[in-house]
Amino acid sequence: MEHALQPYTALVPRTDKLVVQKAGHTALVTIDNPPANTWDSDTLHGLPELLNHLNDDPDIYALVLTGRGERFFSAGADLKMFADGDPARAREMARLFGLAFEALRDFSGVTIAAINGYAMGGGLECALACDIRIAERQAQLALPETGVGLLPCAGGTQALAWLVGEGWAKRMILCGERIDGVRAERIGLVEECVEQGQALGVALRLAAQVARQSPAAVHFCKELIQGGRDQPINTLLARERERFVDLFELEDTVEGVNAFLEKRPPQWTRR
Repeated sequence: MEHALQPYTALVPRTDKLVVQKAGHTALVTIDNPPANTWDSDTLHGLPELLNHLNDDPDIYALVLTGRGERFFSAGADLKMFADGDPARAREMARLFGLAFEALRDFSGVTIAAINGYAMGGGLECALACDIRIAERQAQLALPETGVGLLPCAGGTQALAWLVGEGWAKRMILCGERIDGVRAERIGLVEECVEQGQALGVALRLAAQVARQSPAAVHFCKELIQGGRDQPINTLLARERERFVDLFELEDTVEGVNAFLEKRPPQWTRR
């Protein structure tokens, strides 16, 4: 780990169930809602507010998200909320889940999920909203909603199929198949499978690499990569060229090129 973790004192989080620390240019957000790190109204309201703040912090380039403890990344929603079958509550919770994880998906920097245990239902959807996923081999990943008469409502049906293909998405969603970190890496659901206890360290080291890249260039590249999901192939080629030229209006482009030529580390600005 290149930088020691320190408390992130630039804000007072809406909820103490999302613990924020800082390492260099990385914000580490830990889901701390025992026993299973479930998402509830507090955390679903708090996450977009936190992301808005981090988006405005010029010193934060990347975000790592993990779960407290050794067993759970996040078990998703607490099903007790839906036991009475209230459609109004279901609509509100679906709205909150969507807003929270779409805000995570659209974060301007790089987001990395350090999956240290069970990532179930909304917990896996949270990881799917991140740019990169690192999973420990013993982690269990699943979207088991259909087994209780529900469905993934925070992007799971869309993001999972995009990452692993329709066949594996149907196995996990329609058949309720649960997979471990090894298989998740094999099918492309996670980018790397590591030994137990190593996900957070690997994620933080990867996030530290982000600080070596131009934040503006990273933001544009992320926009183009994700934009391609909704367009026929090659649709954004003209936009790609436009964004390349747009970078020349920013100080970072001159800084990056000259730092390379002068054989020194670049000094980036966030925007």
